[in-house]
Amino acid sequence: MSTTSNDPALLGEISAVAGSSVTVKLAQSIASGVAIIRGHTYRVGQVGSFVRVPQGYQDLFGIVAEVGASAAPNTADPGAIDPGRWMRIELVGEAIGGRFERGLSQHPNIGDHVFLVVESDLVRIYGQGSDDQIAIGSLSSAENITVRVSLDYLLTRHSAVLGSTGSGKSTTVASLLRSIVKPESGPGLKGARVLLLDLHGEYSHALADVARVFSATPQPGEEQLHVPFWALEAGELLAFLTGDLNDNQEIAFTDKILELKSQRIAASPLPGLHAQSITIDSPVPFSLARLWYDLTDFELMTFEGPQRDIPALIQKGAASTLTAPKYKPHAMGAAGPFLNNAAKGVRRQLNLLRSRLLDRRFDFVLHPGPWEPDENGVASADLDLLLEKWLGHDKPITILDLSGVPSAVLERLIASILRVVYEALYWSREKTEGGILRPLLIVMEEAHRYLNPGTGNVAAEIVKRIAKEGRKYGVGAMVVSQRPSEVDETILSQCGTVIALRLSNPADRSRVKGTMPDSLGGLMDLLPVLRTGEAIISGEAARLPVRCRVTMPAHEHAPRSQDPDVTNAWKQRRVAEGYDRMVAAWRAQRSTAVANEVSIDRSPVPKAEQ
Repeated sequence: MSTTSNDPALLGEISAVAGSSVTVKLAQSIASGVAIIRGHTYRVGQVGSFVRVPQGYQDLFGIVAEVGASAAPNTADPGAIDPGRWMRIELVGEAIGGRFERGLSQHPNIGDHVFLVVESDLVRIYGQGSDDQIAIGSLSSAENITVRVSLDYLLTRHSAVLGSTGSGKSTTVASLLRSIVKPESGPGLKGARVLLLDLHGEYSHALADVARVFSATPQPGEEQLHVPFWALEAGELLAFLTGDLNDNQEIAFTDKILELKSQRIAASPLPGLHAQSITIDSPVPFSLARLWYDLTDFELMTFEGPQRDIPALIQKGAASTLTAPKYKPHAMGAAGPFLNNAAKGVRRQLNLLRSRLLDRRFDFVLHPGPWEPDENGVASADLDLLLEKWLGHDKPITILDLSGVPSAVLERLIASILRVVYEALYWSREKTEGGILRPLLIVMEEAHRYLNPGTGNVAAEIVKRIAKEGRKYGVGAMVVSQRPSEVDETILSQCGTVIALRLSNPADRSRVKGTMPDSLGGLMDLLPVLRTGEAIISGEAARLPVRCRVTMPAHEHAPRSQDPDVTNAWKQRRVAEGYDRMVAAWRAQRSTAVANEVSIDRSPVPKAEQ
């Protein structure tokens, strides 16, 4: 007993056991909140810190959930005063030899000693830095101890990074991804495959050296983002292009789309697709301009002649220039011309389709570069080139910068991107570039904007499918949000690992607390007081729930999510600048647009003669 009592790691002895909850009476030797053990400093009695309970050949591990002290007894003898200091710990796992497992095979007894977890104990829990474990930060209670998470479980069991604005959420994501592909020590996983949906353009700078960036409004060094409209499901495409349709109107559009796709296959077959198996949703190129022209022609057509079957055409028009044909206006009586009684009444929807095609903001979808079909439905590039650009390049991370995407199409665009990627990996699961042999992690920033539980949310539906089925096909999801209460509960419940940063809103905290076991719910009471960049990590990828200080990336690798420096900005004298540049950028929906194009002729300066 004397040897044990002299152990600087001793915290106290167990006074009560109730299930996995254990009450510990603190030892008299614990005089301060700091212990120095083998040259390392540890904070004692911190909520969220680890403890160890030896059980012969076996060690139980737990987390401090609560700390308190009873009132001192009323006695005249100071030496007899028992301060009654105690802590409540929640047991979460056990180690036999060098192997750690979640769960318990036995419980401790009254009087068993409880020790502070030191560095050597953490090595038993996390292992010797195996390939599966990636370092993401250090323990808040002992910054010399590295915190690691399992990459396998992080991807296959999905994860969520949740925190209020300014809590370090974007920095945590950037640090986590860099720890995977290019850590400070070690080679990293060069064959990693990560797809990051960046809604605010924060990560292009932070991960430029390890990522390829595609943007709807590309900056120098970035590539143009293209999402072919013909790869979208017909329902989603028509909802964006034409708005609401009744059944007869929808049939008019879908029949025409199917006809155009069938004509494309008949003219030039596509690998893997037979003409008799084509459906309205098959990813087959077709011309939107041709769709608009043919339907417009049918709606505007008038007839003359005794049988009312001769088109009264004045001017043919052209699909390529979106010029409608002109017909003789119909007239009352028996002389004609006569209206087309088979018209579907889709003039308004066709006008909206034409305006979409002319709107430059949607070019990345409706005029997708080499993936834009001609009037016969022939495109110079197919989906294999698109997938190769997104997933097959030599860098481990692909960033899709969606900051320039209009909000009217954002949700459907994200749904389309995820569907294209997931369907490709699902059906290629037997191929070397499929999801099983080369898994993919999809990181979804600002998830509350497009994963809310509203009915008809197409993005939420495809993410639900990924969350439920993706594990089997090598597709993992990481949901990043500042408002977890606005994220679909089904999606959040499928996230096996939760990295919770500072959260102030009670509804958000309640949603995160619901992901934890009841016994560890007290850890989530720390969420409002976490420091910036500090997180509570729990779930499948973390062998123990842990309060962690995430490693901050270097300044040059930090996301562009910092707050503006108001004081210094307002100290500077205002520089007069034409507001025409602001209006030009607004109208162009591009931050780099200018009012007046300036061309500069550059020529080399001749060297001066010696």
